[in-house]
Amino acid sequence: MEQGNQDIEEIQAKHDFAIHAINDMAEEFDENGSEIKTVARESIAQTVEEILAFFGIDIDTEEAIRERDW
Repeated sequence: MEQGNQDIEEIQAKHDFAIHAINDMAEEFDENGSEIKTVARESIAQTVEEILAFFGIDIDTEEAIRERDW
């Protein structure tokens, strides 16, 4: 996005990749008796929303984080 990429499908694929990594981290937390708390979940969503807005990317936040398991 910093290079001016506005390809929605490519940007969504990168968000999906990042969310899968967070899902994996959440599984590891769970395996160790912990979890990603609600505040952290909301913070992740808010950060994604702010990044999309900053770069003028027309993807709904819920769509951008659609692959989340949390």
